[in-house]
Amino acid sequence: MKKYFFLLLSIGLITTSCVSKKQFSELTAKQKKTQDLLNTATVKLNSCEAEQSAAKIRIASFEERIAELKKDKQDLFESSKDLTMLTQKGATNLEKSLESLKERDLKINRLQDAISKKDSVSFALVSSLKKEVGLDDKDIEINVEKGVVFISLSDKMLFKSGSYTVTSRAREILSKVAVVINGKPDFEALIEGHTDNVPYANGALVDNWDLSVKRSTAIVRELQSLGVKPGQLIAAGRAEYAPLVDNTTAENRSINRRTKIYVLPKIDQFYKMVEDELESLSGQGN
Repeated sequence: MKKYFFLLLSIGLITTSCVSKKQFSELTAKQKKTQDLLNTATVKLNSCEAEQSAAKIRIASFEERIAELKKDKQDLFESSKDLTMLTQKGATNLEKSLESLKERDLKINRLQDAISKKDSVSFALVSSLKKEVGLDDKDIEINVEKGVVFISLSDKMLFKSGSYTVTSRAREILSKVAVVINGKPDFEALIEGHTDNVPYANGALVDNWDLSVKRSTAIVRELQSLGVKPGQLIAAGRAEYAPLVDNTTAENRSINRRTKIYVLPKIDQFYKMVEDELESLSGQGN
């Protein structure tokens, strides 16, 4: 009987031990998942805070300018009170000046709205590209330069040395870029090739100008094969004449050999957006 009791006790202890290990494993997995979610949220929060800071700076600049214009208008208005000997023509001219200032204030606000819309679209586009392409590769850079969204891809990822044939690794990245461009039918993609300053020695092409443009058109054809409309694509080459760093070392030359893809609104459509805002303003004035 005692042996039977000890046997049951041993089985119970073993069973309890197994359950505890399982629970511990589950809790460990949950903790890791929670930590991963926290890390992701922290990265997104930092990005949002940086964008928010930049937006606050722009808003403060515009508000300062608007305040100056309002002060100018107020100063003119106050000055008009002291001018008791104005002729009817002078009074009319002053009224027109005040009205012009008011209209200018409204135009500035309209232009600010148009620029804000463009900035919002650019931010959304950067977020979309970062989500599609990812940020795990040091050979890929996604950012905004002078209000224009761009993707910079290193030469070693796109092509073999001295070649303009797109690699399989590059095709994988370009397929993700194509998804974003296809989602923006009103945008254009400018592909810009860059080389280092080492003279091109392959007889198939003349020089680095030829090589930079040839690589650009190779990317254009790849994007076209991935469904991007040809009318959205622009091929350009800068040869060695827009380096990021001095071409003094092999490492620096590697940095300068790159291809940039600018994703930007069609310039005529941007001006059309501004014209629509001004036309709307004119209609309100009538």
